[in-house]
Amino acid sequence: MSAVTKKEISVSSSFMDTYFGHKPTGPFASLRENAAKELAQKGLPSTKDEEYKFTPITKKIESSITNFGHAMPTNVTISDLKTHFIPGVDTYTLVFNNGILDKELSGDLPDGVSARPLSSLSEEELTEKIALAENKETDPYATLNQLAFQDGLFLEIRDKAILDKPILLLHLIKADNHGQTIHPRLIIETGKFVEATFIQLVASLDEQITFLNGLENVKVGEGSHIHHLKIQDEGKQALEVSNMVVDVPKDATFTSFVLSLQGQMIRNNLTLNLLDSNCEGNMFGIYLTNGQTHVDNHTNVDHTKPHSESNELYKGILTDKSRGVFNGKIFVRQDAQKTNAFQQNNNILLSEDAIINTKPQLEIWADDVKCSHGCTTGQLDEEALFYLRTRGISKENAKALLLYAFAGEVLEKINHETFREYCVQLVQQRLGGQNG
Repeated sequence: MSAVTKKEISVSSSFMDTYFGHKPTGPFASLRENAAKELAQKGLPSTKDEEYKFTPITKKIESSITNFGHAMPTNVTISDLKTHFIPGVDTYTLVFNNGILDKELSGDLPDGVSARPLSSLSEEELTEKIALAENKETDPYATLNQLAFQDGLFLEIRDKAILDKPILLLHLIKADNHGQTIHPRLIIETGKFVEATFIQLVASLDEQITFLNGLENVKVGEGSHIHHLKIQDEGKQALEVSNMVVDVPKDATFTSFVLSLQGQMIRNNLTLNLLDSNCEGNMFGIYLTNGQTHVDNHTNVDHTKPHSESNELYKGILTDKSRGVFNGKIFVRQDAQKTNAFQQNNNILLSEDAIINTKPQLEIWADDVKCSHGCTTGQLDEEALFYLRTRGISKENAKALLLYAFAGEVLEKINHETFREYCVQLVQQRLGGQNG
């Protein structure tokens, strides 16, 4: 393979010098070569691209990041990890140190679950697993991950495994004082009739600027039920793009929940491919933003066969000069008769400077379906606030109660009780008052 010629693709010269103009080597050489060609042709998105119209993250990266090389693992001890665990939540734990699995910090996995570096797979296995990431509408930052990731992890769960506690995916992030990019890569594949929950946390170990660009591909087994729970509460200068693509087969269920609290600019791309009959995809999210935090959720649900179902509910509470973006797409293919698809995005703005851009979309090619979508944006109900105050509740607590009731509908979707209680505490702390 010849080296890829570097071209102007709207990123800094440091990035260009790091990834272009030389021949890729190593076990992922072919993958990197193809990704480099695609990225050189298409470039990274700007606000002129419809999908990134309200999220200028490429511009933020250009102005903030100077080191596009691989971030080195940071020195962390097992005792240091305790501050990042969720109180009362017992888990199997996998620790990623600047994007790479840290075996010394990670714990043992249960019977039926294996974790292998992608670099340890045979060429045939690697070709098959990497193919999970192929998508005709691949996000440019997923392509960047394909080009730049150092190594990845292949996590496999065998048939009929029912995990007694969640698997914690803990990402420890730390950069030098020039800002740095980190590209985690994870492939999860479950066998048939598996029940498992994943909890994903990102811990910024300092306030240095970082760009976290993760790519996660999940292949759910037939008849399996998988939950993926995520909290984004990162450093105030953190930049993140998260791409997750999930294949859901016959009789299977996949549920995603994400709570976004802090970060300079966060973009979540979530795609559910519902591939057969009697499968279900659920997408739930809450974003509570303040300061100048920017959170963008882009979702895609693709119904391809009859008798599938999707449920989507995202809610945002925004204050100060923060900004939220929601763009949800539902595709119902011609063969996907008897589809049920629900999508809703609701937002409350608590300041005149907070901004929300929301765009729910339906594209339906079948005629026997039940589909609905909608969005609302407003302020607190003054009548409800007045009613609570007449009952002796302070203005601060009345406001917090109403906001918590608004967010509570999404929190109820969390399947793990102790994790749900922890999320409730985080939400209550952010909203203030005493919600009891």
